[in-house]
Amino acid sequence: MSAAISPTSTSPGTGHAARTDRLTWGLAVANLVAQVGIIATGGAVRLTGSGLGCSQWPMCEPGSFTPEFQAETSLHSLIEFGNRTLTGVLGIIALALVWAVYRREPTASRPASLRRLVWLPLVGIAVQAVVGGITVWVDLHPAIVGSHMLISLALVAVSAYLLVRLRAGDAPPRPVVERRVRLVGAALAVVGVVLLVLGVITTGAGPHSGDADEPYRWALDPAFISRLHALAVWAFVALVLVGLALVRSVPAARRAWLVLLAVTALQGAIGYVQYFTGLPELLVGIHMVGSGLLVIALVYALASLVTREDEPAAAPTA
Repeated sequence: MSAAISPTSTSPGTGHAARTDRLTWGLAVANLVAQVGIIATGGAVRLTGSGLGCSQWPMCEPGSFTPEFQAETSLHSLIEFGNRTLTGVLGIIALALVWAVYRREPTASRPASLRRLVWLPLVGIAVQAVVGGITVWVDLHPAIVGSHMLISLALVAVSAYLLVRLRAGDAPPRPVVERRVRLVGAALAVVGVVLLVLGVITTGAGPHSGDADEPYRWALDPAFISRLHALAVWAFVALVLVGLALVRSVPAARRAWLVLLAVTALQGAIGYVQYFTGLPELLVGIHMVGSGLLVIALVYALASLVTREDEPAAAPTA
């Protein structure tokens, strides 16, 4: 009689159960969702002018970690405190994820590179907390506010890639597409970063600085910055279309790039609608969350160009 293999066995296997357990996977998914969620709540802080709803950091008000709940308590302070609270929840999730990857099988027996990767969300959250405090101390300087958003997008990218690695094999990465496709992917990543940076600057040049008293902070022409952002969008779309044409013979890559194209098209449509309708807060908030979804789709599209599965054994010769 052959011995049964438990779901947490570290024996070689081709299924996902041989690479991660449900709890670890669930924590990794929760981490990614919360990373996107913090973009949503941070957007709410910015779009409602609640950036200085808590006048201090790490305290909210002098001598108190929470807002002073009185009849005249401002909605701004509640929104800002809610965003800070979600940051704490996100930190707990990230800490639990580190524990799960190091202590639960099969991930505890997987390569050290995977275990090191899981520290990045936790470290990033700590950095975000400090940047958030600096944002309050410098009265919402647009460069610091923008960096806050860009760090969140970087953490979304890391968290999405962590999901990819948890489900992938542990062999060294090898390409599944031609070199020209990988070059398109590299160019797409560069243009994607430029696109996101210009998007953050565009928002900073508009009427949503996060400060109810000073809605405009960047001394920039919003229309000019918006046109630069749009050019980056069209360059990104062109590269996605080229990449999609080149990966059509690789089913997994084709699916990932189709998703990326769909997310890009939806995000672009929202961007144009918000621009021509005077930047309504709700659409700007949806566009900010959409940037996080775009990063996730981009990570999966780029990851689809390589595999970590073992190469199939060559058939024996007669």
